[in-house]
Amino acid sequence: MVPIDRHRTLLKMFKELPVGESFIFINDHDPLPLFYEFRSIHGDVVGWEYLQRGGRNWKVMVTRLEASAGREFSGISTLMDLRKVASEDWKHVVFHRYGMMEIGHVMELIAAEEPAEIHAIFNERFAGQHTWTYKKQQPGEWVVHVRKDGGSTEEAPAVSVVSTFDARPFHPAKRHEMVFDALDALKPGEAFVFTNDHDPKPLYYQIEAESKIPFSWEYLQSGPEVWQVKVAKTKV
Repeated sequence: MVPIDRHRTLLKMFKELPVGESFIFINDHDPLPLFYEFRSIHGDVVGWEYLQRGGRNWKVMVTRLEASAGREFSGISTLMDLRKVASEDWKHVVFHRYGMMEIGHVMELIAAEEPAEIHAIFNERFAGQHTWTYKKQQPGEWVVHVRKDGGSTEEAPAVSVVSTFDARPFHPAKRHEMVFDALDALKPGEAFVFTNDHDPKPLYYQIEAESKIPFSWEYLQSGPEVWQVKVAKTKV
């Protein structure tokens, strides 16, 4: 499934899961953001056990520990309660989930204090492409709605492809290292192209969460056996 459909399907499965029962799912990257999304919606009733970690196969068993109604909401597409998220995971889970949102959809963020660092990153990376609205500002509960708006309609500047490489012969961990090293080596207006044997979308989310380098991500070929992506550094 494409990432957004994974979240929708698994959230629905948990909502319908009887107390004490479990399901197991397999993913191609660490689904930690989904765990926090579960907790944000259902609270501390989610059992989450990694049965396998790493590479392209992450296997998780999800158990409903207690009954819960879960939070029902309208007008937003997802909820992240940062009070239930480890502080070191904030940026990863917020921008991973935001990256999957469709244009026009809204993420609700809840925090114990103003999420100033998250706000600053949105302004730096998505200037003119999002709307940040405070819904509540009180001690212990700050509520923000982040709407994903369309990007600029201006024609993107041309970029120069300075390197190409085939990541398929290498271990997944090495592939990630190769892509990050290639991105670090780019100058503004330059790009590289790499080839993979599956959709490298998890790499996109990792770059978005961990790197401050403004970049673009363009699929030149999209499977089913060969995936080719052009990654460009868009500005200083």
